[in-house]
Amino acid sequence: MELVIFIAAGVVSWLVFTWLLRVVKTTLKTAFLVAAIVMILQITIGVGPDQLWQAIAELPQQLGQLFNDQS
Repeated sequence: MELVIFIAAGVVSWLVFTWLLRVVKTTLKTAFLVAAIVMILQITIGVGPDQLWQAIAELPQQLGQLFNDQS
């Protein structure tokens, strides 16, 4: 019985570990992509992170106005 529990614990641990690695890998890719986009925007057209966050915060309102104007 102890051997079955030991094997099951090993399998569950391995699955959690591989899932965690996938999550960390995806998170790091996303973080680097966002940093690259912000850097490119800042270098090419001078849009800083504050302006970008402000535009992101206003995005739902702007999309609502866009769809209401087309009706």
